[in-house]
Amino acid sequence: MANSASHLEFPDEVQSFSVEHTNVRGRLVRLSKAYEKILTNHNYPAQVASLIGELTAMSISLADSLKYDGQFILQTQSDGPINMMVANVTSSGTIRSYARYDAEKFNNTIKQNSVPYLLGNGHIAFTVDQGADTERYQGITALEGSNLAECAQNYFRQSEQIETAIMLTADPVKKRAAALMIQKMPISNTNSHQPDALSPEEDDESWRDAEILMSSTRTEELLDTNLKANELLFRLYHEFGVRLHNKKPLTFQCQCSREKLAKILASVPPKEIEYMKTDEGLITSNCEFCGTDYKFNDEILNSIRNNEAQ
Repeated sequence: MANSASHLEFPDEVQSFSVEHTNVRGRLVRLSKAYEKILTNHNYPAQVASLIGELTAMSISLADSLKYDGQFILQTQSDGPINMMVANVTSSGTIRSYARYDAEKFNNTIKQNSVPYLLGNGHIAFTVDQGADTERYQGITALEGSNLAECAQNYFRQSEQIETAIMLTADPVKKRAAALMIQKMPISNTNSHQPDALSPEEDDESWRDAEILMSSTRTEELLDTNLKANELLFRLYHEFGVRLHNKKPLTFQCQCSREKLAKILASVPPKEIEYMKTDEGLITSNCEFCGTDYKFNDEILNSIRNNEAQ
């Protein structure tokens, strides 16, 4: 019962907001059940579990700041102990993520959640996929920074010219993760609720103030089950005033299915299928997001080909 109560007090959601009389917009992401599901599907070391929680929360905050109908994908690829991480966020609020890592490279000298130690050299890619009839948008930047937040901030500053500040935290033991992100929007996009346009100097000053106030937040507050999202945001920005916008519920949901995999196998030439079989004559596949195992024998494969041929 204690866990259920905790989940109710710490819902899986993303809350968008704006700081009054400024051009500062933000997102507060909190995860509990969804993060727990991600961890349940894998037996990650503590450092991997923590970092995949941070990546997932960050992906949600970035995705929610975009207007898209489809999928937002955040992926790292590198040469370190954690050589790949992927988080997938749909516009409807479903999420999934996983990490690939080399267990032999982990040792006691690795610093907790440090990008140079855990990820090494590589890049981080931001992708928006709105379906087959639309063009994919993708941004790629080097993994430059001591943590994931710094890597994302560097990308927005260099590639999008948008001032961005992000705080990330994840606790694999308590099964909670969170992200707090603010961005300084262009003056031309001033919120209609603001009565007066800001001068460039006022705009810069209000951004610096918002950053300073954000930095006063402790990670314990982001994960506090007794502190609701609106209470945390009001505590931070009550001097300016904070306006809450849309709140979106989040849930873990994998997109894999037996039917999708069957269609892929139906397109593979029979000779190549033979090389893919196990000693028992089966085609096997494991979903890296949810851990589901799929198995296909000759009878099933023949049935798939016949159905696709009709």
